[in-house]
Amino acid sequence: MTPTTASVPTLTGWRDWRAWPQRVRYAWRRSLRFRTLAITLGATALAILVAFVAMALAIQNDLFESRVQQVQGSVQRATEATQRTLNAARVEGDAVALQTLYDNAVDAMSRQAGTDLIAGFRVSGAPSTIAPQDVQRGEIADLITPGLRAAVQRDGEQRWWQSIALPGPGGGAVPGVVIGQQVEFPEVGAYEFYFAYDLAAEQQTLQFVQVTLWLVGAGLVLLIAAISWVVLRSVTVPIAEAAQTSATLAAGDLGVRLPVRGEDEFATLGRSFNAMADSIESQIKELAELSLVQQRFVSDVSHELRTPLTTIRLASDMLNDQRESFDPTTARAAELLHAQVQRFETLLTDLLEISRYDAGSVQLEYEPTSLAHLAEDVIASMQQLAEQHGTDVRLVAPGGYSPVEMDPRRVRRVVRNLLGNAIEHGEGRPIVVTVDSDQHAVAIGVRDYGLGMSAADSERVFDRFWRADPSRKRTIGGTGLGLSIALGDAHLHGGTLAVWSELGRGTHFVLTLPRHGQQLGGSSPIPVDPGDDGVSLDDLGLTQPIAVFEKGDRR
Repeated sequence: MTPTTASVPTLTGWRDWRAWPQRVRYAWRRSLRFRTLAITLGATALAILVAFVAMALAIQNDLFESRVQQVQGSVQRATEATQRTLNAARVEGDAVALQTLYDNAVDAMSRQAGTDLIAGFRVSGAPSTIAPQDVQRGEIADLITPGLRAAVQRDGEQRWWQSIALPGPGGGAVPGVVIGQQVEFPEVGAYEFYFAYDLAAEQQTLQFVQVTLWLVGAGLVLLIAAISWVVLRSVTVPIAEAAQTSATLAAGDLGVRLPVRGEDEFATLGRSFNAMADSIESQIKELAELSLVQQRFVSDVSHELRTPLTTIRLASDMLNDQRESFDPTTARAAELLHAQVQRFETLLTDLLEISRYDAGSVQLEYEPTSLAHLAEDVIASMQQLAEQHGTDVRLVAPGGYSPVEMDPRRVRRVVRNLLGNAIEHGEGRPIVVTVDSDQHAVAIGVRDYGLGMSAADSERVFDRFWRADPSRKRTIGGTGLGLSIALGDAHLHGGTLAVWSELGRGTHFVLTLPRHGQQLGGSSPIPVDPGDDGVSLDDLGLTQPIAVFEKGDRR
């Protein structure tokens, strides 16, 4: 799997507003300080918004209701005083006197009510020669709704009010309220009077309060943001230091430590972390020294055993060559001695190779090599072994002919090991060796149709000295280190060695090597999972070999 790297937003990157959503999402995922600050500011702004809207509505309602109660009181006082005057007046059918009384009453009510916007209409529609005409000051008659007039006409004892929009300066409109009540005139009956008041002063007061609230709210948000930033910085900076120190420690720098300041919880955490780091460093050093001693021991023992082993091998070869002249028991003992000495020599060679891997002293010898031709050579060299097991080895090579920089000795060893395992565990069924390539890598796959392995066994197949089935007979005489060495050779080349296996369907190993100077990215030219190839063990038999495709360079 190719590791993915996330792009880190920089300070200059915020100048591009089109990238803001991506950078905000990145900061939300990666920064505890940003996420906490954003949640704090969001919750604070929402709480302040709800509180200030509620306060603004409450102040608006209180101002309006107070003003309505005030003008109702003024109208009540004006109409009551005027009604007392009208009740005491005597006009005796004189139209002029009644008109004078009407005008004086309108002036008095306007003056006492505190408004010049007044209108009066006779309630009764009966003809009268002495009834004064309707009066209107300020042209408010068109602003009085029929519903309000019907309510005033229906109940002469109550005062009724309604919100209206009064014409304002410059052709605009200002909020207002109109109060309606009946007044009884002698000899002509009741008149309905309407008193209009503008609420411009209250509107200005409300606007001032709202602006003040918004300014105070914005100031509170900024103040809380500053306080939150300072508090979060004092908390998150030690956390960030601990995270960075932990990452550095995990990367292998065992000497890194957290700075300890003060006596608070962070100081306790820092001291505990440093104590843990000291313990880990001490244990790792001990393990490293022990591992080095073990590596030296294996290397020295393997090297020192070579001299006596060479002598024993020469003696066993000589005895094995002369076994025909021995009695059957001695001949069999000589044959077993020769086989086990060979296996012992192979084991020593593998142990020396493993010790080199552990010590990190392996050096590759690169040569331009065709993987397809290398596979042909390995198959040819193991043809006799395949025939002994009754196995048909086939090569399919649509690619991999162009030379690639690799260590041919090590790659050949890997292919021999994979093919040898396939022959030994292939149950005598055909083995398909596939070589292919693309512009990034070359790969070789070895597929057998043997018994296969379970998923748990496949995960451990590269472990040292591990066998899937200890009871299965080993005919080639491996040491149990071949696949582990093969995996190490693949990693040294910057490649991979993957395995697919399924019980009843066989096993498929795929070695993938990058082209020289390139990184191994994407999928292998040969899929590890062969998919549903529809081949069963009972139906699969020997068939004619697949011819090698002779074609040019494929990249």
